[in-house]
Amino acid sequence: MGKLGKLVEQFLANPPEVRFDDVCYILTAFGFEEKRSKGSHHSFRNADGLKITVPKKGGQKVKGIYVKQIVALLQLEEWSNESEDTIEE
Repeated sequence: MGKLGKLVEQFLANPPEVRFDDVCYILTAFGFEEKRSKGSHHSFRNADGLKITVPKKGGQKVKGIYVKQIVALLQLEEWSNESEDTIEE
């Protein structure tokens, strides 16, 4: 399992334990770009116009509510199930 797969597992864990760098990595991997940052808030958008804003607090983990929003936005549970099916075949 590669870095992306391990990060998806972290995002799906309960409680999730992810750093802001992990959030940036996974959003970029799914086609998002950071469009704006104002203060501690960083806004990401993809080509379809989907957007999410995630606050960054120095060295702290990203709050679970934001991780849950990312999981729903990227449909990580479905992505994880599809990648497991591919590995088993």
